[in-house]
Amino acid sequence: CPCVPTEGAMMDNRFATALVIACVLSLISTIYMAASIGTDFWYEYHTLSPAENVSEAGRSIWEEFVSKDADEKTYTDALFRCNGTVGLWRRCITVPKNSHWYSPPAFSFFPPPETDMTTNCISFSLSDQFVEKYIEPGNHNSGTDLNRTYLWRLQFLLPFVSIGLMCFGALIGLCACACRSLYPAIATGVLHFLAGLCTLGLVGCYVAGIELLHRKLPLPEDVRGEFGWSFCLACVSAPLQFMAAALFIWAARTNRKEFTLLKAYRVA
Repeated sequence: CPCVPTEGAMMDNRFATALVIACVLSLISTIYMAASIGTDFWYEYHTLSPAENVSEAGRSIWEEFVSKDADEKTYTDALFRCNGTVGLWRRCITVPKNSHWYSPPAFSFFPPPETDMTTNCISFSLSDQFVEKYIEPGNHNSGTDLNRTYLWRLQFLLPFVSIGLMCFGALIGLCACACRSLYPAIATGVLHFLAGLCTLGLVGCYVAGIELLHRKLPLPEDVRGEFGWSFCLACVSAPLQFMAAALFIWAARTNRKEFTLLKAYRVA
C-alpha cells in the first residue's frame, strides 16, 4: 500500500487514516481470496447415510472417482452419494477409513460396529480445467455445452487475475512511497476496483455453473447441497476490494485537489 507522502505540504490526517484503512482492507481481502482458492469447500453435498451408500457400491465408487477417465457424471454421482465437497482445484468424498467396506449381516443380535470415515480428495488437472462440458454430462456425443464450458474456465482464471491485480496495485503503492507522491494511489484504487469485479465475476460464474449442472443432474431426494465457507470467503472479499478501491481513489484525488488549491492560493 502507498506510504503517506507530503507532496510539499503536511497531509491531512483524514487522508492518512483513509490510506491505512484501505491497506488493511486490501490485506484482508487478499488473505480471504487466497484461502478460498486453496480450500475445497466451495460447494458441499450432504447425504443421510454416506457410510451405507458406500458399502452398497463397494470399492468401485472410489476407483471410479479417482480414475483419470472419470467424466463429470461419474464423479458428480460419487459426490452426491458420499458427502462430497468441490473446490476450484479439488473434489473430495467421504469414505470408510479401512481398506474394506463393512457390510453388516441382515440379521444380527448385536449392533453393527461404527465405521470410521475419512475424506479423500483428488485434484483437477490443468487439462480438466479447460475440458469441454457436454449438454448431457457423461455423454460425449451430446455436443458441447458452451455456457457451462466457459463458466468453468472463467471460475478457474478469474481468482488468479484478481490476486494479480491486487499485487500489482501494491507494487504501484511501493513506487508511490519511493516517489513520495500520493497521486499514484489512484492507479492502486483502480486496480483494486478491477480486482473486485473479477472476484464478483468469479462468484457469479460459480453460482451459474452449479445451477446449470444441477439442471442436468438433479440432486437425489436424500441429498442436500449448499455453498460452503470457501465460497463465502470469496463473497466477502469482493466488497472489501471495492471499499479499499474507493478509499484509495478518494484519498489521492481529494488530497491532490486540496494541494493544488493550496499551491494556487500561495502563488496568488
